[in-house]
Amino acid sequence: MSINLSEKGVGVLYAILGVVLFSTKAVMVKIAYGYGVDHLSLLLFRMVFAVPVYVIIAFWKKPLNPKEIQKKDFLWLIFFGVVGYYLASLFDFMGLHYIKAGLERIILFIYPTIVVLLSWLVFKKKITVTQFVAIAITYIGVIVIFSNEMGLNNGQNVLWGGFLIFLSAITYAAYLVGSGWLIPKFGVVQFTSYAMIVSTVCIIVHYLLVGDLNPFQFSWEVYLLGGAMAFFATLVPSFLVSAAIQRLGASTFSIFGSLGPVSTIILAYLFLDEQITLIQLFGMLVVIGGVAFVSKK
Repeated sequence: MSINLSEKGVGVLYAILGVVLFSTKAVMVKIAYGYGVDHLSLLLFRMVFAVPVYVIIAFWKKPLNPKEIQKKDFLWLIFFGVVGYYLASLFDFMGLHYIKAGLERIILFIYPTIVVLLSWLVFKKKITVTQFVAIAITYIGVIVIFSNEMGLNNGQNVLWGGFLIFLSAITYAAYLVGSGWLIPKFGVVQFTSYAMIVSTVCIIVHYLLVGDLNPFQFSWEVYLLGGAMAFFATLVPSFLVSAAIQRLGASTFSIFGSLGPVSTIILAYLFLDEQITLIQLFGMLVVIGGVAFVSKK
């Protein structure tokens, strides 16, 4: 018996799969850390395994509006590649040394609130009273989760790890705010590919500058996890999300974003034995509600 899905049904399926696969990244990072790999080596493996596909895309798909592209646009592309993917990923992988995968995902989930605040600060875009209240509620939810987590585990580690993940959210939000005017010139897929290539170059240079690291010293599980992250938590979900947005629209797709923290917490419970308290569950629901309100058009 065959199942015929409508275009919208296919979009919903792509959206759910994309969000859930993105959620596996933090879990795989935590598992890899159990094999003694450092954050920089693991990040290097993830990007090196993924970048060949982005290089192929960069050569295969030409910029959307090449006549509108100026030389300075390439400089901005490099800048946002450094900020949006290199720094955001670096802070994220560093932070996961200190906090749970579920908590990491909740902090990253607040990036739409940072986008709104940065747009207000940089471009003077008006924040409505409703948005301001929703942002305040969102951060109250984060504080509730943090306070509870600090009482259960090493408070200093939780605070430092949370700060690093928050920096990751800020840098990614800055990338989204700043690159909005470049994407119509290059195209979404093309711009993402160029930015990922820039990010990979930055990570390789960073790795070489550290000097005392050996990329061949780890067990086979580390390389397997690096490859799995590149394929299942980077490449596949990025294409699924693009396909979902194409079929559903960005505003409809954003509804499925709330599955991210939930799926990460479930996966972390199943594979990492991470526990979540009722207070943290309440805080997570507050955060999801606040972000959903801020993201609502």
